[in-house]
Amino acid sequence: MKRYSIILILLVALTIESCVSVRVTTDYDTKTNFAKYETFAFYKKGIDNADINDLDKRRIMYAIEDELTAKGMKKSENPDVLVNIFTKSREKVDVYNNMHFGWYPWYYGPGFGMQYSRYTEGTLSIDIIDAQKKEMVWQGIGSGVLNNLSGTQKEARIKEFVKEILAKYPPSKN
Repeated sequence: MKRYSIILILLVALTIESCVSVRVTTDYDTKTNFAKYETFAFYKKGIDNADINDLDKRRIMYAIEDELTAKGMKKSENPDVLVNIFTKSREKVDVYNNMHFGWYPWYYGPGFGMQYSRYTEGTLSIDIIDAQKKEMVWQGIGSGVLNNLSGTQKEARIKEFVKEILAKYPPSKN
């Protein structure tokens, strides 16, 4: 009985952890010298096409600007790189069996039940484009849960997404 309780606690902890964190993947051109990139600007045409409201676009752009500035880059009218974003979201439903042991009015033994959780998963892609060559040289993609967030919560979540994604920029050549 105690063993099942521990397993259940671990499963709940893992589920909560997966809902809170941002999963990040990156890809980049291995032949690019990222040290030469000192200035950036936003790729307006691409950002205008992002499928989110203008408030969230600004939140994302402010967060990106803060992160790149913290890395020593400067915003410029004549940039070394252009920054583009792409977003998407989708409803997800996780269905799982809930087997537990306990006393029920009619018997003692295992109980079964179907449970589900419904949430929205959001994905943010940040693309770094060489401004002269007009070629993407780095891409970071972050995915995570975005459920019913108010303005300040949404802003904090966007900052978390951007920080986690840009933590891997510039790439280290290990």
